[in-house]
Amino acid sequence: MLSDASSRAAYPPVKVGLVGAGQWAATMHAPLHSAGAGTELAGIWSASGSTAAALAAEHGVPAFGTFEELLASCEAVDFAVPPPVQAELAPQAADAGLALLLEKPLGASLEQATAVAEAVRRNGVANAVVLTKRYHQRTRAFLAAAAELRSQGAVLGVTGTYLHGGFLAGGFVAPGGRSGRADQSGRGTHGVQSWRDEFGALYDLGPHLLDLMDLAAGPIEAVRADGSKQYAALTTFHSGGATGQASLSGSVRLPAARTTLSLYSSAGSLDYSTEGMDHSECWPVLRREFADAVRLGTAVTVDVERALYLQALVEAAARSLREQRPVGVAGLLAGG
Repeated sequence: MLSDASSRAAYPPVKVGLVGAGQWAATMHAPLHSAGAGTELAGIWSASGSTAAALAAEHGVPAFGTFEELLASCEAVDFAVPPPVQAELAPQAADAGLALLLEKPLGASLEQATAVAEAVRRNGVANAVVLTKRYHQRTRAFLAAAAELRSQGAVLGVTGTYLHGGFLAGGFVAPGGRSGRADQSGRGTHGVQSWRDEFGALYDLGPHLLDLMDLAAGPIEAVRADGSKQYAALTTFHSGGATGQASLSGSVRLPAARTTLSLYSSAGSLDYSTEGMDHSECWPVLRREFADAVRLGTAVTVDVERALYLQALVEAAARSLREQRPVGVAGLLAGG
């Protein structure tokens, strides 16, 4: 993997157009491309022109009047918009031959996510998906240790939690915060819910935790879900015979987000927690990987194919929640 310094010497920065100007765009996506080598922010477009103009002015870049203008002015497109909007616009960017930096979930449904993945395959464009924790060294060390533990004995079970209060008042939709600017990247706080309120914790937090459970304990073959949009309790059934239990909620009042994973094996156990993790350490890794993928064709930690698989896991859980039965993943991926 090239460092920022070596990347700077090896190739010019990738010009990235940002779609969206809400809270996450302002606090993560825009600064990502203004903070170091590898990429540079080429401009911003949002359905809310005034919001895009304000964020663009902060970073000294143009605010594009249309999505088409953005596509004509960059080499790659970074999406910080709700899943249905990303699923509509990302294929257009791929068809224009532009690289994609995508958020999870890829879309609001497996069908939408599949359309994004098919556009990437059709055009062969470089892509990466923002699954934050996967770009941190602590997570990578845990997954390496989990692989070693699996080689020593059969995995019996895995438990996980991803809990926080971000969906409560003062969280993602804090009055007066950037999400109060009603636009495509989060529909604002003035009496209008964000996409997270609409789709629930499963779609927002599920990809993160299911990804780690799948990698730590082996591929997930089926999922059972109980609970509600506010609090989901999941049971996962893994190909090697392991069973998992997980809890997801963005509506639990906690002093800090709680993300944990415990892996249990006949050879021992392994624990993971994000307590004290500095998530800002993930962004240089993500930026470097994405730039290398665009310029050098190298692999990334999380690509659209992995994101599509995670979408199938989430869809299985959502269907299970509705139908009150375990739902297999393979059938969903096969179009069943």
